[in-house]
Amino acid sequence: MEREDEIVHKAKQGDVDAFAELYEEVYEDMYRYALYVLGHPQDAQDAVSDAVADAFASIRGLRREEAFRSWIFAILINKCKHRMREYAKRPQELTQKLQETYQGEGHTDTGKEAEYAAIRQLFFELPKEERMILAMHLFSGYTSREIAKKLRMNENTVRSKESRALKKMIEQYWKEEAQ
Repeated sequence: MEREDEIVHKAKQGDVDAFAELYEEVYEDMYRYALYVLGHPQDAQDAVSDAVADAFASIRGLRREEAFRSWIFAILINKCKHRMREYAKRPQELTQKLQETYQGEGHTDTGKEAEYAAIRQLFFELPKEERMILAMHLFSGYTSREIAKKLRMNENTVRSKESRALKKMIEQYWKEEAQ
């Protein structure tokens, strides 16, 4: 942790290599989060790129070195929220992108892939706030307390929403399986 703080300090002083090192440490988690929130690889890459560019441009304003990871994820969360607002304007295009992801050239939709696609579709049917909470917890490893702080919610509310979202997905999954 102390080493990371030193790297953040160097990045704040304008050291591009130090920023690149920090980026390497958080890229996978950032991409995973964006992918599960946005649902399309290209959109996830774009959101991560935008967040990293903004973070690089404003890293000198980071107050505490130990807050780097939370700070860059807050930027990414805002980028994802912005893109989700854009999705509301183009729902047909998003639906088609999701279908292409699972039924593209050479992609067979059998066995575990079919199950994965069904679960992923159920995830995207959740309200955006519930998707955000689940993605932050399951794919980025944030605790309920950290999520509550980032989303400016009560910690118990975060846990309730996460529990309800998972319950909805499970119930819907078994309902579809029974049909």
